[in-house]
Amino acid sequence: MEQSYEWQFFRAGDVDQVVIRTGQDIAHIGELDKKLWVALACPTRGIEFDSATLDLIDVSKDGRIRPPELVAACEWAVARVKDPQVLADGGDVLQLSSINDASEEGLMLLGEARRVLAIAGQSDASSITLAQVQERLASLQALRFNGDGVISAATAQDNEALAALIARIQDAYGSVDGCDGVAGIDRARAEAFFADARALQAWFAQAAELGCQLTPRAQALAAAEAVNAVQAKVDDFFARTGLVEFDPRAQAPLNPTEEGYAALGAQVLSNGSDSIAALPLASVTGERVLPLVQGVNPAWAAALQTLREQAVQPVFGEALTELTQEQWDQLKSTLSQCQAWLAACPATPLGSLPESEVQALLASGAEADLLALLDQDEAEKEHSEQAMALEKLIRLQRDLLELLNNFVSFSRFYRREGAAFQAGTLFLDGRSCDLTVEVADAAAHSALAAMAKTYLAYCECKREGEKKTIVAAFTAGDVDFLFVGRNGVFYDREGNDWDATIVKLIDNPTSIGQAFFSPYKKFLRMIEEQVAKHAAAKSDLVNTNLGDSAAKLATAPKELAPAAAPRKTDVGTVAAIGVALGSLSAVIVGIFGKFIELGPWIPMAILGIVLAISGPSMMIAWLKLRQRSLGPILDASGWAINGRMNINLGLGRSLSQTGKVPLNAKRNLADPFADSHKLRNSLWLLAVVALALLLAWRLHWLDTVLPAKWQPKPAATAAEATAPQAPALPASPEAGGAAAQ
Repeated sequence: MEQSYEWQFFRAGDVDQVVIRTGQDIAHIGELDKKLWVALACPTRGIEFDSATLDLIDVSKDGRIRPPELVAACEWAVARVKDPQVLADGGDVLQLSSINDASEEGLMLLGEARRVLAIAGQSDASSITLAQVQERLASLQALRFNGDGVISAATAQDNEALAALIARIQDAYGSVDGCDGVAGIDRARAEAFFADARALQAWFAQAAELGCQLTPRAQALAAAEAVNAVQAKVDDFFARTGLVEFDPRAQAPLNPTEEGYAALGAQVLSNGSDSIAALPLASVTGERVLPLVQGVNPAWAAALQTLREQAVQPVFGEALTELTQEQWDQLKSTLSQCQAWLAACPATPLGSLPESEVQALLASGAEADLLALLDQDEAEKEHSEQAMALEKLIRLQRDLLELLNNFVSFSRFYRREGAAFQAGTLFLDGRSCDLTVEVADAAAHSALAAMAKTYLAYCECKREGEKKTIVAAFTAGDVDFLFVGRNGVFYDREGNDWDATIVKLIDNPTSIGQAFFSPYKKFLRMIEEQVAKHAAAKSDLVNTNLGDSAAKLATAPKELAPAAAPRKTDVGTVAAIGVALGSLSAVIVGIFGKFIELGPWIPMAILGIVLAISGPSMMIAWLKLRQRSLGPILDASGWAINGRMNINLGLGRSLSQTGKVPLNAKRNLADPFADSHKLRNSLWLLAVVALALLLAWRLHWLDTVLPAKWQPKPAATAAEATAPQAPALPASPEAGGAAAQ
C-alpha cells in the first residue's frame, strides 16, 4: 500500500490548518483533501497580491482562483525545477542550475534564459532575474514581429496596399489585440477573408451554368433583385383581381374601405408608412392589369419604377406602363434562373462586391504577402512563449508559497504577518484596526458580512482624487463614539495614507466587558435624552407663552390692559405633592430597611442586582462572540471560505489595539483644565461613609462603642412574633397603695 504524504497541521480559528513551508509540501499540495483547505476560491483583484501572478494562475480568465488552477500551477512549477525547495525559498532571482534540463520543457526554458542573458550582454551569468525577463518581453513587444501571431497595418510598413487590406479585414471580420496592445488580425481572420473571396468568385462563375438569359451578369443581377423586391405584392395583386373576376362581390371587401382610410387619416403618414405599404399595389378591379406608373400605391411606386426599368424593359424591350398577368408570369419565368443564382450568393461579411473587384483581389498576390507577414511573426512565437513561461516560473518561485499560505491555510493571517485580504490599517477612535478588507459595494457586502457577528465599520477612503471603500472590524474596546460621519486615517499596505469616513455601521458586541457596562450606558443615555426632550419641550412652551404675552401687551390699549393678578397657591396641589413625596419616601425607606436586614448577605444581594441588569447583555454578547467569524466578511468579497475561521477574544484583541502610554514614559497626572468636582466628590464620600456606618450599626459591629439605647434591637424570632401575650393582671389595692406610697 502506498504511503500518503505526511502533513503537519496547526490549530487556529478553531480550524485545523495545514503547514506549508517546504518544497515537498508544494509538490504534494494536490494530494491534500480539499475539505481541509481553508479557502476554495479567491478573487484576482481587490486583494494585496501581485495581480500579474494571479492572472497567470487564472487559466479560465474568470477573475477567480480555484483549487484545480492552483494545483496545476504548483505541478507546472515543480516539473520545471530540479528541486521543489527553490519554490519555497522564494525570491525573484532564478538560478540556471535550478531549471530541470532533464525534461524537454525545462531544456527549452534553460535555452531561452541563456538567450535572454546573451541579448543583455551577460552570457556568463549563472542566474536570471524577473526584471531581465520582463525587459526582454518589453523589447519583443516593441519589435515589428513580436511572436504574438497578430499583425496590424503598422506591420506592413511601406506597403500601403497591404496595410489597407489589413484594415479592411479588421473592419469586416473584427480585430484582436496583440501583446503590445495594438489591434490587428490573426491568421484565422486572414484565411477567412480570402476563403470568402474565393466563394464569391465561384458564385460569379455559376451564373452561366444556371442559364441566366440576361447579359451582362450585372444586369441579370439587377433584374432579379428588382423582381424579388416586389414579387410578393404583385402576386397578391393578381390574386385579388382573380377573385374579383371570379365573383364581382369580392371587389369591395378586397379594396380598402372608407373606415380604413378614416383610421389612416388619424395618423401622421408618409410614403414609407407601414400602414400604407400594407394596402394593395393598385385598386383591385375585374381586369388583371397592374399599372406601373399611374394609380399605384405610393409606398411601392419607387420599387415598381425600378422593376419597370431594371427587369421589364430588358426582358420585353420597352418600358411598359402596365403589366398583365401573362406578362408577369413570363417575366418570372425568364428571371427564375437569375433568381436562383442570386439566392445562392454566399453570405459573407464582405457584402456585395463586384465581380471585377473580387477577381482583382485574388489575382493581386495580396494573400501570399499577408500570410508571409504572419509567418514571419509566428517565427518569433516560440521565443515569446518561452520568455513568458520563464517569467511565470520566476513569479511562481517568488509568490507561490505566500499564495498557498493565504489560500490553502491562513497562516500568514494568524501569524499576524499580513494576509492577502488585509487592505491595511485603520486608525480611528484611539485604536488601530488591522482587519480591513477592500469592498466594491458596501450595501451588497454588508448583507452577507452581517453574519460574521462582528462590529463592522464601512469607510469611504479618499486620496489625491482616488476613492475606495473598506470595511474595518472593531474586535476590542468600546464602541460608544463610533458613528456615521466620523473621520479617521487609513494606511494601505504600501504606507499611503487615506482620509477615511464612516458611512455604515453593523453593531455587534466587541467583548464581555463592553457588554457588562452596555445596559448602564444605555440607561444613562436614555435619561439624558428624556431630560433633553423635556427641557426642550418646556423651553418651547415658555418661549411660545412669552411671545403670545408680548404680542398681547403690544397690541392691547393701556387702559384696557388688565392688571396682573397675584397668583394664588393651590393648597390642594401642595397637599397632593406632599402625599406623593411621603409615599415615595416611605417606599424607599422600606426597601432600604429590608436591604439592611439582609446583613451579611448584602454583597450577594448587590451581586444579584448587577447580574440581573448586566447578565442578559453579557449572555447575548458571549453567544455572539462565540459565533464571531472571518468567513462571511471574506465570502462577501468574493472568497469561498471552507472553514468557520472564528475570531476569538485573544485574536480580537490583537486585531484592534488601543493606544497605551509606554511603560518607560513619565506622566504628569495634574491636568490644569480638568473639571472640579469637589462638591460632588464630597457628597459621594459622605454618602459612602453614612452607608458604611449604617451597615456596621445594623451588623452590631459598633455595639462596643455605643450606649445600649443606641444599639439596634435584636430582631424578634418567628416564635416570639407569633406567641400569644399573657393578659395583664388587675392591680391589687395593696399594690396600688404601695405604689401611692
